[in-house]
Amino acid sequence: MIVFDLCCAAGDHRFEAWFNSSASFADQQARGLIACPVCGDSDVRKAVMAPRVGAKSNQLAVAPAAPAAPAATPADAAGGGELPAAVIRKVIAGIAAKQAEMLPQSRWVGREFADAARAMHEGRAAEDLIHGQTSPEEAQALRDEGIAAMPLLVPFVPPDAVN
Repeated sequence: MIVFDLCCAAGDHRFEAWFNSSASFADQQARGLIACPVCGDSDVRKAVMAPRVGAKSNQLAVAPAAPAAPAATPADAAGGGELPAAVIRKVIAGIAAKQAEMLPQSRWVGREFADAARAMHEGRAAEDLIHGQTSPEEAQALRDEGIAAMPLLVPFVPPDAVN
């Protein structure tokens, strides 16, 4: 898998997406399957990317946020055919817009997400909108305990929490 920083032509919105290869990106771009999650524009190009530099061997590495799902055409549940790209773009843009609306209202809790969610659920902390990072196993444990948690369509980590 390879991650590309992408940019739409309409609003110059930057986002990232994961692909199997450069050829996979080019194919999906040519077929109009890649769209900006903010505005839905399918005129998307690669943006300038900063190189990923590995952590020093004497420092603990911070696990990266979960990758966004690769841009692909899902199968139509009824007939096994492909959904129109415009429908996919509209759904993804709607989800991304809702996420963008909710993120400023929520509090970043980082790797303490599971503990913060449990504290709110058990009444040990004020209920609040939070976002952070947790493992898939811990997220499943939260769901098993009846605590609502879901992954973000476009994973978000504040810049000051990455470095």
